[in-house]
Amino acid sequence: MRTTTALHQLAAISDGSGPGMFLRIIVIVSVVGVVLMAFFLLRGYRD
Repeated sequence: MRTTTALHQLAAISDGSGPGMFLRIIVIVSVVGVVLMAFFLLRGYRD
């Protein structure tokens, strides 16, 4: 399955107008990932 096809199928999950649940999940996962990455990077500089 191509990436664009997968994204189109996932975007179809968001019914109605507006970005929907799919975009909301992407944003939340991105924010959590950035927080975890910052935590581990700053933890390594503590020495």
